Amino acid sequence: MTHDRSATPTASRRPSGPVRALGILGAGRLGSVLAELAASAGYTVRVAASGDPARIARPMAAIGATAAPAETVIAESDAVVLAIPLGRFTDLPVAALRGRLVIDAMNHWWEADGLRPDFEDRRTSTSEIVQRHLVGARVVKALGHMGYQDLRDDARPPGSPGRAAIAIAGDQPADLAAVARLVDDLGFDPVIAGALAAGVMLEPGAEAFGADVGAAELRAMLDRFPTSQHGIVVARARGGALGFPRTSSEG
Repeated sequence: MTHDRSATPTASRRPSGPVRALGILGAGRLGSVLAELAASAGYTVRVAASGDPARIARPMAAIGATAAPAETVIAESDAVVLAIPLGRFTDLPVAALRGRLVIDAMNHWWEADGLRPDFEDRRTSTSEIVQRHLVGARVVKALGHMGYQDLRDDARPPGSPGRAAIAIAGDQPADLAAVARLVDDLGFDPVIAGALAAGVMLEPGAEAFGADVGAAELRAMLDRFPTSQHGIVVARARGGALGFPRTSSEG
């Protein structure tokens, strides 16, 4: 993947709508689990890893997905999931992702990313940093606050007792609706956290991070974030009381 901020007249601009073709950048544990869940739900799934796609062709085919170069994954998908180490986000192809629905499932791990003061800045969420880099893309934070093993084990059909929930944060109601439909199809109840800035409530250190709970309990975790220790630290960094812009699609 290469870094390119230049505008191109051929850059795709797909409006939000039902996601039927899902692209995943990253073929590690999280990317592979998401690919398997999406393929099982009937999505066309294409996955890119660093290096030759042939390296992951066989394991991807075994779960119903297709290995492809990153440019193909982006060009032929309705939405693109970022499942690479967060520290590599500046390698993402900005021009190719312009106009795209991009689902940020990345988190900051110092073991993988090293010491990064920008990721530790409580005045902003890491998804907002990614959005600022991906000029023209439409970033939604989702699919990264639950462990990959829980994602694999706990997917359930709609209406199943004890169904787990996944939170979503984004600025555009249509994009939130599209990702909520995807989350539901993958086997989880979607919960709207708020605008993209609210993605901080889904990052390491927040109560919702790592949570494998139902929608009601996940909503309660999000609601009490401002009074949590982590929420108070974030509020102080942001100069006062913590509040996130809401979207018209929130329930």
